[in-house]
Amino acid sequence: MSKDVIVLGAGIVGVSTAIHLQRRGRQVTLVDRKLPGEETSFGNAGLIQREGVVPYGFPQQIGVLVRYAFNNRIDAHYHLRALPGQLAFLARYWWHSNTKRHEIIARAYAPLIQHSISEHNDLVQASGAEELIRKNGWMEIFRSNAKRDAEFAEAERLKREFGLTFDALNSADLARLEPHIKGSFSGGLRWRDPWSVLDPHGLTSAYRRYFESLGGRFATGDAATLGQAGSGWRMMTDDGPLQADEAVLALGPWASEATRRLGYAFPLGVKRGYHMHYAPAGNAILNNWTLDAERGYFLAPMKRGIRLTTGAEFAARDAPKTPVQLDRAEAVARETFPLGERLDPEPWMGARPCTPDMMPIIGKAPRHKGLWFAFGHAHHGLTLGPVTGRVLAELMTGETPLIDISAYGPERFNP
Repeated sequence: MSKDVIVLGAGIVGVSTAIHLQRRGRQVTLVDRKLPGEETSFGNAGLIQREGVVPYGFPQQIGVLVRYAFNNRIDAHYHLRALPGQLAFLARYWWHSNTKRHEIIARAYAPLIQHSISEHNDLVQASGAEELIRKNGWMEIFRSNAKRDAEFAEAERLKREFGLTFDALNSADLARLEPHIKGSFSGGLRWRDPWSVLDPHGLTSAYRRYFESLGGRFATGDAATLGQAGSGWRMMTDDGPLQADEAVLALGPWASEATRRLGYAFPLGVKRGYHMHYAPAGNAILNNWTLDAERGYFLAPMKRGIRLTTGAEFAARDAPKTPVQLDRAEAVARETFPLGERLDPEPWMGARPCTPDMMPIIGKAPRHKGLWFAFGHAHHGLTLGPVTGRVLAELMTGETPLIDISAYGPERFNP
């Protein structure tokens, strides 16, 4: 029997969820204020991070925290005026990042990451988006022997525990792989399992077109209008009122507002990030998605140009842009790779939705019939969109999910 579902949020997580529900016989309407993929899913490094089994933790060492306190780095920046409102989240984030707790979280997180490539492959093939995908991994480059050796050791550990594959590179290997990268780099590490995406927004758009080819529908509307209607859910769209038996909230950094109106209290923080595209100078070519590990910026050869991305900015979600990290990163990146002119009229900024235990929220709302959650994917929204969509659709339709998703349940924050 067909049952109507509203999926609120048309980023990579929402679009993927809508696809998997539509495949299972549900009639799905995907709703967003903007077109699919135009918010957080629009800008990132374009990696499907199969190697990312260890989520990004909060630094534990006092010396590192002191260095961050000066607020002059590329990989992290904060708004001083926003800190009072974020202290509770940051304190819980720091607590969960303790070495032992972080190890437990990584083991619970790994099954999602394990299926990231296979589930993207399913949707890439179905949507005809193969031209947007590169399957040759990505690369970290190191300026010091100490950093290089520590990362090699960590890669060996991840290989033993999670079956990941990588190449340890010396300076000659780097020169061969990236002849236009300049500077004194002691080596690199090339992760072989991940895929990269030439246009993340284009990939989400391709998935959206596939969803519509299955009979799904997209509508423009505001999540603030969602409310219970009898045994189901109702909201307003530009096409008029919309009613369904079930609703999925896949609203990324806006999920905290929608869930708060329904009586839930999720400790959802945001890490803002920026990007800018550049033309390569002269005949320079960047072959690999590349992280300057000790400076904290990323260079990615996208369809639009060389994309420079920054680390995390801790600020209010809707505060005005302050792209100081991008300016710092550009100055260093120009010394590393011959970047030409900027190609975007202004820096792009987006907000990653983060939980203090670094795992997403996936599952049934504890206190509402027919309401489901899929948000909080932090740095791995693009990576985890398809596998999240699959396991949630399986749960909603009475199938046994591909993996045990109990660790990601909403009830861990809202009993």
